[in-house]
Amino acid sequence: MRNTLGDLNNHLFAELERLGDEELKGDELVEEISRAKSIAEVSSRIISNANIILQAEKFKDEKFNSDKPMPKMLEG
Repeated sequence: MRNTLGDLNNHLFAELERLGDEELKGDELVEEISRAKSIAEVSSRIISNANIILQAEKFKDEKFNSDKPMPKMLEG
């Protein structure tokens, strides 16, 4: 599987390292901050989506028999 939550974690830490580069100044710093904000926004949505999938799986385990299909909207 590509693009796991572990990969996302690595990307976030890589961005944090870029933001911590003390040699980054002026327009380059402004550009990196803008990139970091975009990455943070997309990351938040990915994490939220993963949480919904996890909640659906928990719901399935608690409420449905294994022979009863999940509603299509809740499939991960």
